[in-house]
Amino acid sequence: MEEDQLRLTLKRLTHELIENHYPFTDTCFIGIQPRGIAVSDFIIQYIQELHPGIKLNYGKLDITFYRDDFRNQILVPSITELPFSIEKKKVILIDDVLYTGRTIRAAMDALLDHGRAGKVELCILVDRKFNRELPIQPDYVGKSIDSIVTQKVKVYWGDEKKVVLYDSI
Repeated sequence: MEEDQLRLTLKRLTHELIENHYPFTDTCFIGIQPRGIAVSDFIIQYIQELHPGIKLNYGKLDITFYRDDFRNQILVPSITELPFSIEKKKVILIDDVLYTGRTIRAAMDALLDHGRAGKVELCILVDRKFNRELPIQPDYVGKSIDSIVTQKVKVYWGDEKKVVLYDSI
């Protein structure tokens, strides 16, 4: 996806969220640190462009110490910012790429330490579909792709915003 298509995909995702959750009174948006933050920032900014003055509960969730795949490394956490209660709220978890499901499992564990949500939905920019290790499926998908184990998906948010699928071997 080049920048124009990426922007269009993010706008479509935002419109789906608006359609299902407006006026967001019992809804919280939570970006998963670190890579889900660019996606969630775009969504929040676009909602506020379309509906100026609306109050949104937006937080950022660090899952560093909930991961199960980095046991032999020194971990450097990001900051969790949840300036609201998630109790009995609809929580929209936002991330960039869904592959094995392990990041989302870690996010669910981290989320439970902050309370019990009424409902949790998952918004993903890119769903790799195959090689899921856990029974986790997104509610909102920007783009579904067929990929093999040797391929990687990289989302670039710098000067040149794009999504690239490449072989890692």
